Formats: sequence, structure tokens, C-alpha cells
Amino acid sequence: MSNAIVIAAVLVVAVVLLLGLINMMRGGSPARSQQLMRMRVLLQFVAIVIIMIAIWLKTQS
Repeated sequence: MSNAIVIAAVLVVAVVLLLGLINMMRGGSPARSQQLMRMRVLLQFVAIVIIMIAIWLKTQS
């Protein structure tokens, strides 16, 4: 269960990163790129927290 959550968190970060890069390469709105990159940073933080909790749970059993 925790492996699936970790994988999902990492995939969400990757998708947001790709959306931001695609927007920049196509010459899209700089405000949109900035918003996507800020979202990526927040999601990376959440993913790290999830990974740390998963590691902690595995060491408890």
C-alpha cells in the first residue's frame, strides 16, 4: 500500500514538472510556468514527507 502511494506521489511531481517544461518550450504564459513550478516544489515536499513516512512505517514492522 505504501509503495503505491510513494509511486503515485513521484508520478504526480513528474507530471507537473513535464507540464511546466512543455509550457515553457511552447512559449506559453510565464505566469502559468511559474505557477506550475511552484506547485512542483510543493508537491516535491509532500512526496518527500510521504517517502519518509513510508520508510518509517517499514522500520516499525
